[in-house]
Amino acid sequence: MAIVVQKYGGTSVANAAKIRRAAERVIKAVKEGHQVVVVASARGKQTDELIADALELNPNPPTREMDQLISTGEQQTVSLFAMALEAMGQKAISFTGGQIRMMTDDVHTKAKIRSIDADTIREQLQAGRV
Repeated sequence: MAIVVQKYGGTSVANAAKIRRAAERVIKAVKEGHQVVVVASARGKQTDELIADALELNPNPPTREMDQLISTGEQQTVSLFAMALEAMGQKAISFTGGQIRMMTDDVHTKAKIRSIDADTIREQLQAGRV
């Protein structure tokens, strides 16, 4: 059984109907026998809107706080995606980077992933979750 990573973001998850459509593609891959990991970005123009709000409050915002703010868009999307999958009968769970012990360098707003503790992800895949 292969592990398949599917990436969705922006317009492909811009609203509930599009999230459902993406969830259908995930379920298709599961039915084909794959274990699926979904990586999702913020919906639609959400990141742009968050950046605009930040710049309105502070024209030179701290990069650490920008990372914190922008990550909220991704957190919303992965939670909504998991909810859609569950509603369609597919067990699913969402994670933040911290919950899977993702380690990055310290270059805020341009960080590179150094490591991920994949044990938590593997456990959930073995339990039949996306």
